[in-house]
This record gives sequence, C-alpha cells and structure tokens, in this order.
Amino acid sequence: MSYIVPAEFATKMVDAGESKIFMSTRDTLIRAFMAGAILALAAVFAVTVTVQTGSALVGAMLFPVGFVMLYLMGFDLLTGVFMLTPLALLDRRPGVTVGGVLRNWGWVFLGNFAGALTVAFMMAFVFTMGFSTEPGPIGEKISHVGEARTLGYAEFGAAGWATIFLRGMLCNWMVSMGVVGAMISTSVSGKVIAMWMPIMLFFFMGFEHSVVNMFLFPSAMIMGGNFSVMDYMIWNEIPTALGNLVGGLAFTGLTLYTTHVRTAPKRAVY
Repeated sequence: MSYIVPAEFATKMVDAGESKIFMSTRDTLIRAFMAGAILALAAVFAVTVTVQTGSALVGAMLFPVGFVMLYLMGFDLLTGVFMLTPLALLDRRPGVTVGGVLRNWGWVFLGNFAGALTVAFMMAFVFTMGFSTEPGPIGEKISHVGEARTLGYAEFGAAGWATIFLRGMLCNWMVSMGVVGAMISTSVSGKVIAMWMPIMLFFFMGFEHSVVNMFLFPSAMIMGGNFSVMDYMIWNEIPTALGNLVGGLAFTGLTLYTTHVRTAPKRAVY
C-alpha cells in the first residue's frame, strides 16, 4: 500500500495548494471542466443505480468511482481547492496572495460549473430522446431531488439555510479527506481505497456538495423541476459552497497543517 505518514503528506498538501495557485488559467479551466463533468456523470450513475436497485446504499457505494477517476487524472474540484490553496497562503509561500487564492477559486468554480452544466444538458437530452418524451424514472428522480433540496429548505427559512450550510460543512470534511487520501499512498490501489471511504459516507448521508449540485439542480430544471434559478442559488448553491469552504478548511486542512507542519513545541518532561 506504500503508506505515507501524515508529516509527509501534509507538506504535499501545501505544495499542491501552491501549484494550483500558480497554474495557468487555461490549465485551471480545463482541469476544472473535466472534474465537473466526470463528477456529474458519477452523480447520474449513482441515481441510476439507486432507482434501478431501490437501494440508496448501493448508489452511494458506487458513486466514488467518479471522484477516483477525476483525481487520478489530476483534475480539480472547487471543494478540493477550498481546502488546499489557503494552506499555501498560511505557509507564506513566496508569491502566494489572497488575490491568487480567490482567482483560483473563481476559475475552478467556472470550470466545474461549465463541465457539470454540459453533462446536465447531455443527460437531459438522452433521458428525453431529444426533449421529445417524458424524462422517465431516473429523470423524474433528479427533478424531485432538485425541488426537495431547494424549496424543501426554503420552507424553514433561516433554519433551512443553516441546515444546508452545516450539510455543506460535513460534506467537505469528508470530501477533503478523500482529496488527502489521494496523497497518502504511492500505489493506485492505496489511493483508491483511501479516497473511496469518505466519499461513500458523504453521498449516502445526503450532505451537500457544491459541484454535484451544479449538475443536479440545472438538470432538474431542464427536466421540469418546479423551482427557479434564484431558488437554486439562494437555497442551495451559495450556502453549500460556503459550508464546503468552512468544513474542508477547518476540519481537514487546518487540523493537518497545524498538527503535522506547524506543530507546537514538544511538552517538557521533568
């Protein structure tokens, strides 16, 4: 399995964050586009499996295949850069600025959204035979998910918004553990196992992932979901993204960085 100890992979996390900040705009967009598209396909796959088997657990067990593929190919998700790039800033890497971090987040967001939206249109076309028939059970399932996870939260006002935010935090706690999982082994099998576990957990628990939602909600609207773009943005995407940022950075990035890179002085024993 070629396990790498935390002190070593925590430094790799900072290095990865630095490299993403200095990556060209072209490469950032292409990698983000592909990540959004592949994760969208994995979401369709998981929904399809869930509908056909009647088991949400089976769908959750198989969803991580998309996450594994995109990270083995070196593509970037917004949830991952939320956790990695601030570490390069905290480590005071030369040339790393707040503006550089925000720039990276912005381009990755656009790339992820473009990739997810492309797959949303493609799959909506497939499910409806070129928008000439009803979407079928899988398309209906996606449209109902869109309604439940926008209007369903809106019914509870501030408590609903806070619930999305917390689900976003919990989601990227797990997803960022998957990102780190890709760094803790030098073998493909080791990386896959380490990535698979937390991604399966987040998906089965129904936590909110900003990039998965970039596919689910536009796809649901295309196939007749009864909610608006503003419903999607205010009652899902914005609080989800903010929760993803806080959860990934606080629960994974900062804890690993402070305890394995910027460790406190050893306790004196008398």
